[in-house]
Amino acid sequence: MKNPNDSFIKGRLKSVKFALRGMWLLLTTEDSIKAQSFFALLVIIAGFYFDISSTEWMMQLLAIGLVLVAESLNTAIEKVADFIHPDYHEKIGFIKDIAAGGPSFAAIISLIIAGIIYVSKIVILF
Repeated sequence: MKNPNDSFIKGRLKSVKFALRGMWLLLTTEDSIKAQSFFALLVIIAGFYFDISSTEWMMQLLAIGLVLVAESLNTAIEKVADFIHPDYHEKIGFIKDIAAGGPSFAAIISLIIAGIIYVSKIVILF
């Protein structure tokens, strides 16, 4: 909760602290974020190996960010849904399925971007 006695700067610093804590919680507790972070690390290594262009780096980093943000929001929606209704409920299941679709879209787009960047580079190796 916002403290009315906090200055603007102090409030922003607290916001950053909460955001970093949230990132840490995601990275240490959520398997989907761990998996996506692993794949992100692999494509970052591939980017250095294949010496991709600045534009390719931008697209790759945007794709990584898109997937991680989508996974994070999906996790938040699932946690709220489980908190509201811990037992199975058809409507909660429907909401969670829809939320899971977001990261799926992001992952598909990311795979397409990776294909555009890397397929021609890999073909040259063979």
